[in-house]
Formats: sequence, structure tokens, C-alpha cells
Amino acid sequence: TGRDFVVEHKKFAENYRLYARSHFVKGIELGVILLVYASHSPLAKDTFVYIAMTISSWFLVISWIMSPFIFNPLGFDWLKTVYDFDDFIDWIWYGAGVPSNAERSWETWWFEEQEHIRSSSFWGKVLEIILDLRFFFFQYGIVYQLNIASNNTSIAVYLLSWIYFFTLIGIYVIIAYAKERYAATEHTYYRLVQFLVITATVLVIVLLLEFTKFEFMDLLTSALAFIPTGWGMILIAQVLRPLLQTTVVWDTVVSLARLYDLMFGMIVMAPVAFFSWMPWFQSMQTRILFNEAFSRGLQISQILSGVKSHVERRQ
Repeated sequence: TGRDFVVEHKKFAENYRLYARSHFVKGIELGVILLVYASHSPLAKDTFVYIAMTISSWFLVISWIMSPFIFNPLGFDWLKTVYDFDDFIDWIWYGAGVPSNAERSWETWWFEEQEHIRSSSFWGKVLEIILDLRFFFFQYGIVYQLNIASNNTSIAVYLLSWIYFFTLIGIYVIIAYAKERYAATEHTYYRLVQFLVITATVLVIVLLLEFTKFEFMDLLTSALAFIPTGWGMILIAQVLRPLLQTTVVWDTVVSLARLYDLMFGMIVMAPVAFFSWMPWFQSMQTRILFNEAFSRGLQISQILSGVKSHVERRQ
């Protein structure tokens, strides 16, 4: 993990700040590639062949996502996982525009993560944009696999997918604007906007089901196409920050980036929460990390701390 051996528990938010870009995002990206390969590759139809070809890659995905927590003492303690989740949510949604440090505010941390881009040369930024274009290949490859495409290989299908993508962005902007404008003071207007957006979305889906070959499975498949595209757009917007920061587009970029980090955090925390829920996994991790005497003392201290908190609540 690149960090020295520690004997105290590190919160999930701290681990996320440290490993988000070096471990978690790379692991999720590789995982999405493997899922797309499993969904659309002819070789993946043979389960044994797929496992034989991708087992090392899946092991890399698991290592990137789980290694910071496997070597984190009490990383799979259920109570600490619950507290870490609350702390992570507070960090993500810390007041926008409120001056604070990276340990308290997601927005401050996010801006600090872009410092290397600001100090890059012109050609370094061009190279950064070229590398970020790889996320658009997901959309290009997947949209032709949708049922609504009807096996049409025309470039118009790809161009039409961009219209859908920007429509989704527009819907998000409308809801975000309504929330900022009306949620606190004009709650009825905010609910009305939500109702109109949901009604229009349902109506469009019904029309697509009636007059095209659209199927509900296309919604899940298109998520594998549009989510990487959105992340690629955010990364490119970070490079173009000097041009965008004074426009209304930048507020949308920051808001979307917050949602993406929230989504990444939920994806990473899901297996952590699952293993924390398993009663034997925490004990196994403690025995692996520490010797038996220390493990026994750690378990006793957990029991005593639990008894102490119970007594304090009764008082």
C-alpha cells in the first residue's frame, strides 16, 4: 500500500483520500473492463475460459480495492465500519465553499488532487487529455450492443448516444438547480420539479418500449457506457479548469465529481461492510496482522470498550 505498518485504526475517509486515485479508481476501472468483457465477448460465454483468462486481473482488482483495509487494524470491525461510513458521508457533503482542510472537506481535497495538473506543461496537459479519452471507448463499444440499436452499426448510433448523455446531464442540472433554489424555502416547487422530471422520464421509457426495440436491460448496459464517459469528461474538465472555472459549467463539474467520489466510496465500502458483517473475518484479520498475545489483548480491549459504552448509555 505504500504506507508504513500501523497499529491503530485508520478511518475509511482517510484511506479513501490516500488511495482513491492510486488504488480504488484503477481497480474500479479494471473491474468495469472485465464486466464489459464478460458481457459482450464471445470467449466469455465459456465460464472456464473466462475464469482462466481473467483470474489474475480480478485478483489485481481485489488487491487494489481491499489491500488498504486488510492491513488496517480493526478494518473489518462492524462498529468501526458504521462510524467510518458516517464520517465518510460527512466528509463528502461538508458545506460547499466553506474554507476547511482536506481532512474535513471533500471539495478542498479534490482541488488539492489537481495541483499536479496546474504545474504541468502545455504538452503534459495535452497528453493528460489524450489519456482521458480512453473512457469514451466504453461508450463507443457498448452502445452498438444495446437492443435499441437494432444491430445498426452506423455512426449515427454513437452520435445519438451523446444526445442521451447530455440529456442525462441536463436532467441532473435541473434537479440540482431546483434543490439549491427551492429545497429550503419553496419546498412545494422543488417537489413539483422532481415530479415533472420523473413523469417525463417514465413517459420517455414507455414510448421507447412501445415504438423501439428498447428493453429494461439496456438501462443497466448503458450505465457501463455512460458512467465511464462522465468520469472522462470530469478528468478533461480538470485539465481545462483555467477556462471553465469562471463559468457556470464548473459548478456542474464539481457537483458531478462529488457524486462520482460518493459512488466510488460506496463501491469500495460494500465489500468492507460485507466482511465486517461476517463474525469470523475480523478475528482472522487480527490474528494475521498481530501475534496471538496482542490479538487476545485487543479482543479483550474491544469487549471492555463495549461494556464501558453500554454503562455510559445507561447512566
